[in-house]
Amino acid sequence: MAAAQLPAIDDSDDKIATTDHAVIMLDGASAFVPVPVPASAYADHLAERLRLSLTRVPDADLTATLAEAIRETADHFDLAAGESPSSTVTIARETGDHLDLLLLGDNLAILPGEIITDDRMDQLDLAPRTKYRQRLAAGSGYDEEHRRLLRELQDQQAQCRNRVDGYWIAEADPAAAAQAITARRSRSATPWLVLATDGAYNTMHHLALDDWSALANADSGQLHAVLSHCHRWEADDDPQAQALPRAKRHDDKSLASIMLTDR
Repeated sequence: MAAAQLPAIDDSDDKIATTDHAVIMLDGASAFVPVPVPASAYADHLAERLRLSLTRVPDADLTATLAEAIRETADHFDLAAGESPSSTVTIARETGDHLDLLLLGDNLAILPGEIITDDRMDQLDLAPRTKYRQRLAAGSGYDEEHRRLLRELQDQQAQCRNRVDGYWIAEADPAAAAQAITARRSRSATPWLVLATDGAYNTMHHLALDDWSALANADSGQLHAVLSHCHRWEADDDPQAQALPRAKRHDDKSLASIMLTDR
């Protein structure tokens, strides 16, 4: 496996953890309204609980493992549902002749001819999200009204979090794990896999840097070069997010590439 993050893991809300048989990727949600614990600390603790669990029991049920990790993390930080930081979770695990996937939130798992993600939050028809993107596309930039819309958006998202008619994410309620998207693929039919957080994927896709079969063969230095290219473009070519409307100039970016045929 090769992986890259920008910024580095200690300064990022994105977290990557590995076992001998699994890769775990989290994207802690940026908070524009107060939360009791930083998203980075929440995601870091959750990733470590998942890593330890899947190291001890490599073939454990992924949904049950995630539920217990959410429960333990919420207990550790004394978190309450609806008032806590949250994070996406993606797990890719080799089990015998199969590749098992779990996705909760909008990370992406890219396989040959297939992209798997959980887009339920993006499917919500929330007015502040539409408005801030329209304003950015019109050239408003990151002004005070933009920041107000982000706070309003997060307030509305919190009302939809971990509800049947909303979306599901790792936060303080272990029951969210049961709503994760799961998939199983044959290892023999899946020679490679790339995992990406949305901060990496969105800019890469916009810049046509998403030759995933080539990236699956990339080493960590090459993956980091792709992320650095995205960062420079955001800073130099689209600093006000007019070409690619996004909540902030630079989202944290993570990539992991896995060649299954090499294992």
